[in-house]
Amino acid sequence: MLVFIIKRLGNAILVMLAVAMLAFLIFQLAGDPVELMVGEQTSQADKDALRKRLGLNDSMLTQYVRFVGDAVQGNFGVSYRNGQQVLPLIAERFPATLELVLVATFLSLVIGLPLGVITAIQRGKWYTESLQFLSIIGVSLPSFVVGILLILVFAVILGWAPSFGRGEVVQFGWWSTGLLTSSGRAALILPSIALSLYQITLVMRLVRAEMLEVLRSDYVKFARARGIPRWRIYFRHALRNCLMPVVTLTAMNVGSLIAFALITETVFQWPGMGMLFIQAVTFLDMPVMAAYLCIISFIFVVLNTLVDIAYAVIDPRLRTAR
Repeated sequence: MLVFIIKRLGNAILVMLAVAMLAFLIFQLAGDPVELMVGEQTSQADKDALRKRLGLNDSMLTQYVRFVGDAVQGNFGVSYRNGQQVLPLIAERFPATLELVLVATFLSLVIGLPLGVITAIQRGKWYTESLQFLSIIGVSLPSFVVGILLILVFAVILGWAPSFGRGEVVQFGWWSTGLLTSSGRAALILPSIALSLYQITLVMRLVRAEMLEVLRSDYVKFARARGIPRWRIYFRHALRNCLMPVVTLTAMNVGSLIAFALITETVFQWPGMGMLFIQAVTFLDMPVMAAYLCIISFIFVVLNTLVDIAYAVIDPRLRTAR
């Protein structure tokens, strides 16, 4: 088991080094950082001094090693646009993104699990077929289209929820949350629904497929023969054996939601990491772009590694698999 964990950690380190190389190349291929940082009236002597202070006259290998060392310490440089350290700038936006992702994940499980069970045990009914058809639409529609439709219906026409912003937030040190205020909870409704719709359909279809397989097993038939209530068979015995792939999918999709929440954040003007990244792309803010890439990749790698280790704990055969 220890060898398995060491191998997975080694793979994770190699992946992060490759991502760091990609982030480093963003700096190199985007142009001269000095020209992006200074104004038009800056003299050539000042530019040369700044280039020397940033270490841009060193070799590519030296600059890459320095970049990796600084990234490990959480130092991604100074934002070209805001003139602030990049890591505190991202840390300020991270609570908004994480709050949105966690609520979207919660909605996908609370809604997707029961719908998957219902469509499995009531297959052939008109309402289950309707849910299946709607799930195809949910998978096919882009998130920005869903967001725009939600804004049009529930914010513009009905006026039930705000169309942009995060509402009033409460500060706990550097952490901020809108879950403790009424305006914050109201502002969270539409973007969380837009972000979770795709995940709801995935969870529903996965649970349905797993339930149909489990319901054909011998132990379910034996439980029915013993006279155990159907709801207990479905929601206690059968559903429990369907949760492993759902847990895996949910854990993997948390990283995906954090990475791709930028579309939802842009539509709803949600002040999260994704919105910060879009602004960085607009203004060619390379340090923010590189830091965003490294942080998102780190989240993916950590989640992948934890899932692999969890699988090895559950199934010992994976520890010795070649």
